[in-house]
Amino acid sequence: MAHDKKNKRLFWAVIGVIINLLILSLFKYGSLITHLFIDTFSYNRPEEGIIALLLHLPLPIGISFYTFEGISLVIDVMRQRDKDLEQNNFVSSNLLEHFLNTSFFIAFFPHLIAGPILKARQFYPQISIKYFKNINWYVVFNSLVVGYFLKMVVADNLKDYTFWIAYPYYQGLGTITNLCLLFGYSMQIFADFAGYSLIAIGLGASLGYSLPDNFNFPYISRSIAEFWRRWHISLSTWLRDYLYISLGGNRKGKVRTYINLMIVMTLGGLWHGAAWSYAVWGIFHGIGLAIERFLGLDNREKNLTENSKFTWKNILLDYLQILAVFSFVSLGWLLFKLPRFEEALDFLVSLFQDVELTPQLSKIIPVMIFSLPVIIYHIPHLPHLQKSEVDNNYLPKNAWWILCKEVAIGIMLAAILLNSGNSDEFIYFQF
Repeated sequence: MAHDKKNKRLFWAVIGVIINLLILSLFKYGSLITHLFIDTFSYNRPEEGIIALLLHLPLPIGISFYTFEGISLVIDVMRQRDKDLEQNNFVSSNLLEHFLNTSFFIAFFPHLIAGPILKARQFYPQISIKYFKNINWYVVFNSLVVGYFLKMVVADNLKDYTFWIAYPYYQGLGTITNLCLLFGYSMQIFADFAGYSLIAIGLGASLGYSLPDNFNFPYISRSIAEFWRRWHISLSTWLRDYLYISLGGNRKGKVRTYINLMIVMTLGGLWHGAAWSYAVWGIFHGIGLAIERFLGLDNREKNLTENSKFTWKNILLDYLQILAVFSFVSLGWLLFKLPRFEEALDFLVSLFQDVELTPQLSKIIPVMIFSLPVIIYHIPHLPHLQKSEVDNNYLPKNAWWILCKEVAIGIMLAAILLNSGNSDEFIYFQF
């Protein structure tokens, strides 16, 4: 395919994408589609034959990531110009070598379960003999310590309290307690997923491979569009590069832009799980993005420059936007915790009905304590504490700052040893 003419490449790329999607659909959405068939046609023998097989088909671990990476490979090759193919040489003309490289790319274990999602053009050029002396152990150590801290100390401890959001436990807890628990769940899901990504990055680095960053302090976002540039970056850029742009992006008028946005976010939601609640979660974010774009609120952070005058009015507006985006995102996470619509709605109703109930400090205080590291983690990156928010890598480089970072790593390492929660699987394992 790599050395074929453009039209032939397109043909093989379409075939490759269809095969990947069929495999994903069979394993991940077979049960959902079968249930839809049974409900629609009132089929009364669901436990027989192929219906029973589809309902109970086991889900291979990491199949969503295999699929995304397989699609990225065929599309990257299709989009490569002949000149780039020769320069980058990420697809070998030797069939055996290409098979081995592709198997290695698909099955590279550090990121296999929950990402980051690798693109072929990022990973293939890195496939070569690695030498121990070239490993950046500083990156390995820091990534692993921060990753394990977020997972084992923050997420695993928070889960013992956010458990109370589950049905029917939230009933009777009161508005303030339930709001605090939802806040804690936002912190938990970030710590859990960002922790996994950092562990994967650290393990990849220990083998000499550079995996892409997956999070960039998403809870300081001032718009939903900015949130998606900071949250699960490898997924959002994958959807942008291979789906949104392929659909025409924003090049075909405003109406098509909004339609493309809704398609991408709905499919992005369904990618998280074969349940309608995930589709609704994607639509929820799609509507938010469309409203932002319509009102022109989606690119405010890009307008900040080093010469921006940070008046109190601007600062207040920024923090109000951060609060609004965080509230919007946290409301969406409710569908992850309560995937049954009636339970999610009941939780929201309880927020209005149980205002007068006394807050339960035995739940609120631990949630706030274990959420504190995530808040501190974000603080240095808040708007106006950096010279340029657009430059994500900018941070003070003086000795005092470096010393603070080293002390923080030491504290996190001690906390892992002394205060880890009861281990639980990563939330994103199910996706």
